[in-house]
Amino acid sequence: MTEHQSTSHEGRQPLVARPHERTRPRQEEVPPSVPSPMPAPVPAAGDGTPEPAATARSEGDRLRFVGAATRRIARGIDLDEIVLGLCRASVPTFTDAILVYLRDPLPVGDERPAVPFMLRLRRTDRLRLADEGAEEIDLQVEPLPAPQLCEVRSGGALAEVLRGVRPVFGDTSSARVALSELLGEAMSLPSGRRAILAPLRGRRRVIGAAVFLRRPERPAFEANDLLVAAQLATHTALGIDKAVLYGREAYIADELQRTMLPDSLPQPTGVKLASRYLPAAETARVGGDWYDAIPLPGSRVALVVGDVMGHSMTSAAIMGQLRTTAQTLAGLDLPPQEVLHHLDEQAQRLGQDRMATCLYAVYDPVAHRITIANAGHPPPILLHLGGRAEVLRVPPGAPIGVGGVDFEAVELDAPAGATLLLYTDGLVESRLRDVWTGIEQLRERLAATAQLTGPDHSPPLEALCDDVLDMLGPGDRDDDIALLAARFDGIAPSDVAYWFLEPEEQAPGRARRLARRALARWDLEELSDSVELLVSEVVTNAVRYAERPVTLRLLRTDVLRCEVGDDAPQLPRQRRARDTDEGGRGLFLVNRLARRWGATRLSSGKVVWFELATRP
Repeated sequence: MTEHQSTSHEGRQPLVARPHERTRPRQEEVPPSVPSPMPAPVPAAGDGTPEPAATARSEGDRLRFVGAATRRIARGIDLDEIVLGLCRASVPTFTDAILVYLRDPLPVGDERPAVPFMLRLRRTDRLRLADEGAEEIDLQVEPLPAPQLCEVRSGGALAEVLRGVRPVFGDTSSARVALSELLGEAMSLPSGRRAILAPLRGRRRVIGAAVFLRRPERPAFEANDLLVAAQLATHTALGIDKAVLYGREAYIADELQRTMLPDSLPQPTGVKLASRYLPAAETARVGGDWYDAIPLPGSRVALVVGDVMGHSMTSAAIMGQLRTTAQTLAGLDLPPQEVLHHLDEQAQRLGQDRMATCLYAVYDPVAHRITIANAGHPPPILLHLGGRAEVLRVPPGAPIGVGGVDFEAVELDAPAGATLLLYTDGLVESRLRDVWTGIEQLRERLAATAQLTGPDHSPPLEALCDDVLDMLGPGDRDDDIALLAARFDGIAPSDVAYWFLEPEEQAPGRARRLARRALARWDLEELSDSVELLVSEVVTNAVRYAERPVTLRLLRTDVLRCEVGDDAPQLPRQRRARDTDEGGRGLFLVNRLARRWGATRLSSGKVVWFELATRP
């Protein structure tokens, strides 16, 4: 019985369709002049046959009902909406109650099904008759177990009915046994032709069954009602197939989005960060916009925002490759214009017409400077502490992927308390306004927001991002939006100590003395023993391979950070020294005593750093 088999994945919560709660039906669903598509028996003519006009009228009523019902089913997008659409379209016009059974789990693609499979009853909200205040109908099918499962056994009566695909009356011998398997022996049903068992067949296999039930006082189902049940079951099954595939695609899109964009932003020294990402629509959650913040050696941070042209999954995949490339290039500590140059080469290797805009900036909290290079992206906006917002004059450059162009970087002041806003064109450009009009509106919005907080205070970053997005207003967006805000706190010169050490044997001793003096000046003498030991080990390792002067820098923020740089490109690796080894224990001590540590390769060598907590 391969046509209704399934592999097993996540279980689904059950859902029972019951008598229907409706307001007055709309004309397109059930015509007001047609109380039921199943009319009462038509008076016979003299020869015992129904009058042709009455037969045509009843057939027209039935066609109008099927058309309205299938339209209502087709409006559903997810699984529950489609099942509920079937219930509300058929109760009470066609049936007084309906039970919907679906495979557990529902098949997603072309996976080979397993034998046997389970049917699980799905529940909707409680349904009533169309008339206001009508009592709920009880066909002795309530209460139902939750969840209600039925195992379809190969060779059983239920399997045979499902394999036949066509609806059957409940009073046939095969249907009675099948309904007993499906509903259970203890559940009684109305006598006569007041039940229809309709298999739900999707594109490739049976995915469930629907049971239509009528009260004893209502006319029994007729032969033509089997055709109505078949139409309802077919449209429902195909809709469920599409809903499952849509859900799978939405799941893949959400996972792709979470993978392509950063889960969280780092917390580098001297800068606060906040971000937002909005898809163009719920049905297209992944686009080509991205943002990133990458810690760099020397307490610097790279701020990146980009936009791949297009809105397809291909654009999202290209965005992921460019973002990964930018992270790798940032790790090499290349200048911003060089990063864009290599991104341009990478885009050309990915294929023709792989174009994107990108803005890459590097912030130095010690120097209070920022270096920016642009590849066809909207310019950033700098919000000063006093409330003045300015659009930074950065050479626009050509988009990534054009090829054969040079990129230019500019270095600007980044005063403490200022906020830099990087964004994609979806925030400032739409069908109703051009990009420069949108940029000016954004600048005015930032200035107005800053004025509300006063000249001596900066607006909170999270609230600032939310306020910026509020300028979009209601309605659909034309493009994705990526937003990255950076608040420059900087590091005061008094919290920085910097020295050059000649690569000689006396360098570790001099480094210990310099570190001790700096700690005394900062009232951090309790850290002297640990800092001297770690500084000595790291500097000793640096002077062993360096040919040029070694740099030593201490920074005091919420932690104490020590950075030792040299011109040797080989990164140190921690290893466990043997008892007979005279060395090899330096990084082991650093790893045990430091709060964090690491090593980063530079274009001119490397930097080894460690951090210690300034408070217990």
